[in-house]
Amino acid sequence: VTSPCKILKCNSEFWAATSGSHHLGTEEAPEFCTALRAYAHCTRRTARTCRGDLAYHSAVHGIDDLMVQHNCSKDGPTSQPRLRTLPPGDSQERSDSPEICHYEKSFHKHSATPNYTHCGLFGDPHLRTFTDTFQTCKVQGAWPLIDNNYLNVQVTNTPVLPGSSATATSKLTIIFKSFQECVDQKVYQAEMDELPAAFADGSKNGGDKHGANSLKITEKVSGQHIEIQAKYIGTTIVVRQVGRYLTFAVRMPEEVVNAVEDRDSQGLYLCLRGCPLNQQIDFQTIRSAQATEGRARRKGPSLPAPPEAFTYETATAKCREKLPVEDLYFQSCVFDLLTTGDVNFMLAAYYAFEDVKMLHSNKDKLHLYERTRDLAPGNTAPTGTHPTLWVALLCLSQCWLCLL
Repeated sequence: VTSPCKILKCNSEFWAATSGSHHLGTEEAPEFCTALRAYAHCTRRTARTCRGDLAYHSAVHGIDDLMVQHNCSKDGPTSQPRLRTLPPGDSQERSDSPEICHYEKSFHKHSATPNYTHCGLFGDPHLRTFTDTFQTCKVQGAWPLIDNNYLNVQVTNTPVLPGSSATATSKLTIIFKSFQECVDQKVYQAEMDELPAAFADGSKNGGDKHGANSLKITEKVSGQHIEIQAKYIGTTIVVRQVGRYLTFAVRMPEEVVNAVEDRDSQGLYLCLRGCPLNQQIDFQTIRSAQATEGRARRKGPSLPAPPEAFTYETATAKCREKLPVEDLYFQSCVFDLLTTGDVNFMLAAYYAFEDVKMLHSNKDKLHLYERTRDLAPGNTAPTGTHPTLWVALLCLSQCWLCLL
C-alpha cells in the first residue's frame, strides 16, 4: 500500500534546507522565509491527496506558526530549497542536553518515580490500552492511537485478505511536537516493507536544539525493528515489521498520557479510551466457535479461505511453540492463524508480548487472561476473570453434581 501524499518529501526538503537556520542572524532571515514559502507551496501541491494524513495537517499548522515567529510574508520568492549536507560534529552527535530535556530529572526532582503505562497494537489488530484493557478491533482505515500535547500517533489498517474484514496495520505516522529547547518537530513514518531508521527529514535525533539527543532513533534489526527514545517526555516507542505488517508498543508516563487540552475531544484516542464499541469484535464468542468447528470464523459471512489452512488444534500447537502461557497473547495468536492462515501473525503476538516484558512497569500485569468488553461510558472496564477461578468453579460444580 503506497500513498500518493507527498508530505514527507516536502518535510525532507524543508528541513534539509533550513537545518540550523534558527541560529542564523537577522540578515539571513529572508533565506529562511524563502524556504518556508517553498515549504508552504509544496504542501499546497499535495493537499488534495493528503486530506486524511496527520503529518500533512501538522505541517500546515507548523508553517503558519513559523511564518508568524519569523515575521515572514506569504508573498515573495519561493525558490526550491538547497539541500545541505550536515558537517562533521553537527548536532547529530550532541550529548550536552539540558536538564529539562530529561523527564525524570526535570519533572520529578522532589517527587516519587513517575508511574509508567503501556499501550500496544499488533496482529489483526489487537489493542492493549494504557489501562491494561485488551480488545480485538476492526478499525479499518486511519485511526489515532495517541493524541496529546507532546506527540500524535496515527495508524492505518488495511484488509489482510480480499473480501475479508480482517485488518492489520500497514502504515504508522508519529509526530513529535517541538518542545522548548529540547527538540524540533519531527515526523516518523513507516509503511509495509519500509521501516526507516530515521525521521522523515533524514535525521536520527531531535534536530539542532541543545537537547537534540533527548529524542533518538535506534535501529535494532535492519528493516524489522526500530526503537525511539524520547527522554524529554520519558517515552520509549518500539515499532516492528513482522511479515508484511507493523506492530506498535509504547511506554509512557501517566502525566504525559493525560497531558491533553480537552479531555472531551479525546474520545477516539485508542490507547487511552480503547476502540469504539461498534469497532470491537466479540473475541470470546468467535474463539469458542473456532474451537468447536475447528476452522476459521470471522467478523462477517463466508470469507475466502486463507492461503494456509489451520485447524484449531494445529493453530494451538503452533502458537504454543512461542507462547507457552495460554493468556490473551496466546489466544490472539490462535485467532489470527485461523483467520488469516499467515504464520507471521504468530510472531507478531510473540514480539508484542516481548515488548510488554520490556516496557510494562508492573511485572504482575504482563499476562492478561480474559478479554474485557467495555460497557461503561468512556470505554472503561475492569480486568477480566483469571482462568484459575473458572477451574475452581468447574470443580465446585462437579462436586455439587456428585452430591446430587
